[in-house]
Amino acid sequence: MNLTRRDTIMMAMGTAVAAVLPFRVSADTDAAIAAFTGGAEVGSEGITLIAPEIAENGNTVPIEVDAPGAESIMVLAAGNPTPAVGTFTFGALAGAQFASTRIRLAGTQDVIAIAKMADGSFVKAASEVKVTIGGCGG
Repeated sequence: MNLTRRDTIMMAMGTAVAAVLPFRVSADTDAAIAAFTGGAEVGSEGITLIAPEIAENGNTVPIEVDAPGAESIMVLAAGNPTPAVGTFTFGALAGAQFASTRIRLAGTQDVIAIAKMADGSFVKAASEVKVTIGGCGG
């Protein structure tokens, strides 16, 4: 196989693009967290995230989030093309600050839940989910 100058340049450009893509997704996740928290310090006590360790299919991954005393909970899938999964808002008459849903994951990645508590503080929980068959472009 003979590599031309053009082939070499195209391979180098492809490698550069592939190296930059994970940083973009991480930047989207960090920006979403900053927008939700307003840049406030995030703790780790007072929120429970339940997600499977291994998901056989990324199309339907069940998760549960429980944060007693929370006003709202944001769920992110850090490795998805669009990390924001959803935000659950609880009113004053809510019986429990609990949410259960199924999400779609592109591949093995962290699922992150951040809760805004009634006192204005924020707490975070994360869980890595290993996906054997991708569901969102994977």
